[in-house]
Amino acid sequence: MVEAVQDAGVVVTGAGGGIGAALARRFAAEGARVVVNDLDAGRAKSVADEIGGIAVPGDASAIVTEARDALGGRVDVYCANAGVGSGGSQAAGEAVWALAWDVNVMAHVRAAHELLPDWLERGSGRFVSTVSAAGLLTMIGAAPYSVTKHGAYAFAEWLSLTYRHRGVKVHAICPQGVRTDMLTASGSAGELVLQPTAIEPQDVADALFKGIEEDHFLILPHPEVARYYQARATEPDRWLHGMNRLQRQWEEATAR
Repeated sequence: MVEAVQDAGVVVTGAGGGIGAALARRFAAEGARVVVNDLDAGRAKSVADEIGGIAVPGDASAIVTEARDALGGRVDVYCANAGVGSGGSQAAGEAVWALAWDVNVMAHVRAAHELLPDWLERGSGRFVSTVSAAGLLTMIGAAPYSVTKHGAYAFAEWLSLTYRHRGVKVHAICPQGVRTDMLTASGSAGELVLQPTAIEPQDVADALFKGIEEDHFLILPHPEVARYYQARATEPDRWLHGMNRLQRQWEEATAR
């Protein structure tokens, strides 16, 4: 058992399936009291019933107060997991860009705005942001997703550097492919880049709990991402050339 989460009040957004459901199950197994949030009320209730949690369906941007009340007035851990995998290029519609920004970034900002006054007053709190390796690197064929996941990572990083001396712990989870509905929806680009090394949602939860125990900010369920991230920083042209090679492979495959 991880002592830091035993009897903690935990909120997991987008927890009706995939990574969110895996996180909710793991927190419950570790002795936490878990609020399961999802836009789909039926899926939220199903996971909540399974783990002995509390279903609070609805928009992840607006459930902090209700979730706090459901947990008896205190949120100890908030997992900003809900996200949208918007594909497309710079030509994606304004609505696509707006939705990606709202869900992948601003939902995190709004949650932190609600949570931080209490956390700072008592000197403790844990914010878990499900980002993506795309937030450290990028993803071909998915400009709105890549750009907004960079934003999610930047916000998590800012929270950590700003409030860590005041007792707020922050973790940014950055997996590559995970066998979820989002991976399925990523289409041929996901099949090329993500599917070959895809892991299970439970593997992501395991990586997070290892990171909690070791007090790490950056959680990499695919350890090789650290090497890619280093290459991106130290040899950007070489890294971009490699990513462009993937882009060309994808274009050639989809043209057949």
